[in-house]
Formats: sequence, C-alpha cells, structure tokens
Amino acid sequence: MKKLAIVGLLMIFAGVFLMKQDDIDTLIKSYFEPSVKEIELGDKNAYYRDYDFLFVQNTTNFSPSNEQDIMNIYYTIINAGKDKFTFYCPQEYKNCIKDIKKIAEDQTKLSDINNYVHPYNGFANIKTEYDSLGKVTVYISKTYTDDEIAVIDKKVDEIYKELATSLDTYTNIRNIHDFIIKNTRYDSDRSDSNLVQYKSDTAYGPLFQGYALCGGYTDLMELFLERLKVKSYKISSEEHIWNAVEFNGVWYHLDLTWDDPVVSDGTEFLEHTYFMIDTNTLQTVEKTQHNFNNTRYKEFN
Repeated sequence: MKKLAIVGLLMIFAGVFLMKQDDIDTLIKSYFEPSVKEIELGDKNAYYRDYDFLFVQNTTNFSPSNEQDIMNIYYTIINAGKDKFTFYCPQEYKNCIKDIKKIAEDQTKLSDINNYVHPYNGFANIKTEYDSLGKVTVYISKTYTDDEIAVIDKKVDEIYKELATSLDTYTNIRNIHDFIIKNTRYDSDRSDSNLVQYKSDTAYGPLFQGYALCGGYTDLMELFLERLKVKSYKISSEEHIWNAVEFNGVWYHLDLTWDDPVVSDGTEFLEHTYFMIDTNTLQTVEKTQHNFNNTRYKEFN
C-alpha cells in the first residue's frame, strides 16, 4: 500500500510539474536573466561607425521587443567589433526566440547587415546559440586578421597620402578609383574556374597581389572612403557587390569591378560608367547583376 501511495504521489507531482512547466520556466528565467540595465555593449574598437542607416541603427537597447530591435542588436555588436555577445529575450516578447531563429538562419539578411559595417569588423562567419529560457549568444569570426589589418593599413596610408591631395573630395574619390583599377586585374581564374591563387575577395588581393573579385575591389575602396571620412557602405545583389557612397547629401553607386572590364585579348581598360551614378542611371546601363533589394538598401528609395 505504501508503495502504491508513493507512486500515486509521484504521479500527481509529475502532473503538477508538467502543468506548471511554463510558470517554472518563467521563474527560472526571471532568476537568471540580468536586468536590462546590466547588459551593456562595452568597449567599441577603432573601426566602429558611430552613424546609423535606414535599414539598421546602433542601439543601447539589448532587450528586444520586435524583429527590428533584434537586427539593430546584430548590427551594433558586429559594428562594435565584438567576437562574442550575449543578450536575453524579455518574457513579454513571446515570439523572440522564433524571430531570433528566423534571422539567424537568413544568411542573406545577415550578409546585408554585415555590408553596413567597416570591412575590418565584417564577419566571415557568424553563429547564434539560444535556449528555451531566452539566452542568446552570438559568435563572430572576422574576415580580416590583426596581422592583415596592420599591413593593409600601412599600405593604404601610403597610397592615400599620394592620391588624396585635392581639397575636392569628389576628385579624391576619382583618383583612388582610378588608381585601384589601374593596378588591379579581375581574378577571372577564381570566378570562372574556382582556381584560388590570390586573396582577391578581400582588400589584400588588389593591394598586394594585383588581383580582385568584386569583394576585393569593394573592400579596398571602403578603406579609402573611411580615410576620406565619406559615409558609405557595401551594397549587394545575389551575384555582385559594390560601394554605396553619400556625397553632398545624396547617395550614389560606385562600382570599380564594372569599371575594370575583362576583355578577351587582355587589353586593360579604365572606365567611369559606374562612377558615382544614381540608381536610374545604374539600372539603365546594367540591371541584371545590380538588381539590389531596395527594402534593405533604403537610402536609394
């Protein structure tokens, strides 16, 4: 009889436990979850951009209440140069983990967010871990190593001092555009045959090896635009990436890849067809590879 009674009590206890699981989870979460005031960004590195965009903005609010808040958190921690950051879903945001999961699995959206940060803070890989209690940890592996940044920065500074001699920013942008193209060839072997000989997808390739893919052209141009204190970001379609540049309050497209055309006889060309043009002009001359998502690159709407 005693055994039966014990079994009965255990069954009742288990039933109550299961019925109250949500309440128990909430209690545990409220105990372990830090207050909003305790979660701070902390130190930002030297490549932090202290300005916002229409798609994503820097934030001090690490207790999200909607998807935009979550995207702003991702942007802020990437933009600040973090390798790891933890925040928590508040109890009242019932769909928080569901929305985190949706964003974490959307590599296109994450890449678009990544386009807004300084190239040195951009990620090569990003991973998100979360649990049922709402703890979210983001791990970021950057594209550039500290050693690469040191040598790239030194070379960029040398070139910048030689080229950015005009008082006119527009002229300086053009001089740098022309210099990069004159000293770089498009890495057709890598794009066409996946033959990797150069670091052509980063700024290192065009700067030290003379070869670039669109990512290499764009990153290197971004580094010079930073020196010029010109507000910019990288803009991409499914097949291509180029620079977006704000000049005199207006946003323009700047595509060094397409201004450095590949021809069959190996002749070198320098063009300005895609130099500081508006969207209407861009999509008049070429809109297949420049068909970007204007709900994410809203400055061009």
